[in-house]
Amino acid sequence: MLYFKNRGIFTVNSYSILFYYHIMKRDSEIFNYIQQENQRQLYGIELIASENFVSDQVMEAMGSILTNKYAEGLPGKRYYGGCQVVDEIETLAIERLKELFGATWANVQPHSGAQANTAVFSAFLNPGDKILGFDLSHGGHLSHGSPVNISGKWFDANFYGVEKETGRIDFNKVANQILDLKPKLVISGASAYSRDWDYKTLRKACDEVGAMLLADISHPSGLIAKGLLNDPIQDCHIVTSTTHKTLRGPRGGIIMMGNDFENPFGLTTLKGKTKLMSQVLDGAVFPGTQGGPLEHVIASKAVAFGEALSDDYFTYIKQVKLNASVMADEMIKKGYQIISGGTDNHSMLIDLRSKNLTGKVAEAVLGQAHITTNKNMVPFDDKSPFVTSGIRFGTAAITSRGIDESGMVEIVNLVDEALMAAEDDNKLNAIGEKVKSMMAGKPLFATPVTA
Repeated sequence: MLYFKNRGIFTVNSYSILFYYHIMKRDSEIFNYIQQENQRQLYGIELIASENFVSDQVMEAMGSILTNKYAEGLPGKRYYGGCQVVDEIETLAIERLKELFGATWANVQPHSGAQANTAVFSAFLNPGDKILGFDLSHGGHLSHGSPVNISGKWFDANFYGVEKETGRIDFNKVANQILDLKPKLVISGASAYSRDWDYKTLRKACDEVGAMLLADISHPSGLIAKGLLNDPIQDCHIVTSTTHKTLRGPRGGIIMMGNDFENPFGLTTLKGKTKLMSQVLDGAVFPGTQGGPLEHVIASKAVAFGEALSDDYFTYIKQVKLNASVMADEMIKKGYQIISGGTDNHSMLIDLRSKNLTGKVAEAVLGQAHITTNKNMVPFDDKSPFVTSGIRFGTAAITSRGIDESGMVEIVNLVDEALMAAEDDNKLNAIGEKVKSMMAGKPLFATPVTA
């Protein structure tokens, strides 16, 4: 008999001993890299708006034995046997998500936010149909009609943007654009827009021309779930989101509806009944745009949804919003121009041209000081997407580490100090040591959660 820790007891012979020696041997090369990444995250300041830190139980579920299970189809309607347990897990994820957002239907299988959007396009659209989305160069997302994405290659993509004078979307102007263009689908949502959305005005215009309205809330989903921003669930036909930004779950996507409705194209079942959109969307996810669901990730999503339903999460997400507001105010005091003049959510987009810096330079300089950010185009940018005039900040991740308003003031001081020392390696290295000292002893997930 041979005992392997956490693996049970096995009857072995010389062949099986040799076999287990090889398969159980730790891959030191890859795990060394994982440890390096752990140190990078632990001792740095994370300001990328689309990143966050998850709880141990979220990671534990994602790294569980559920990764072994194939489960094509839906709970109770699988194409594989042995799905009785994962059926319960996926059903629980769906029910928690519906409770969190007040939805009547949800699909938790999309592997990413972009795939959730692609499934919606597959359900609603035919190649060449008109769509209207937020311009990528103004803060939109690749999957909202960019020519390098399938959404721009397959469909007649049109765009709205922010006003040059205010940096804000004029929703009445967008409504008029909808009336003139008569698109089949209108997409609201952004990856770099710091203000709230007027879903009601968009829905009214969509109803007048028979367009469908999709809200992609990937960035502010956590704030929306807790009532800190306008809620699209009743005003938009469909809502999509990622689960790994402010929602603080594993990487993945979701699709929701506030109210189910008949498919506008009159698709029917074998019994001749018109399909509901929930049925069409389920089919658009699988088998329409992806294969078997990742049940280990779905379990991790369920854990995160449970956490997000807690009072502790409400305390956390309020602090995310407060920290962003403080950060924006402090950056403005130091002479930085924030697009739209501030923020309503967790993020902000900063135009660096007044500081004679590019986004590319700023990202590299802050990175040398162990402050992680991403360069970003600003509206009406005069530089390429590989250089950019802006940089994007977000507070979801740094708040998960327990940073409050006073800590945000300190972080802004470090950011400004580093940017003003862009060509001084010695100063940048010294700032990096300050960052390490500030973050030492702060766990990646500091805020308590009782699901």
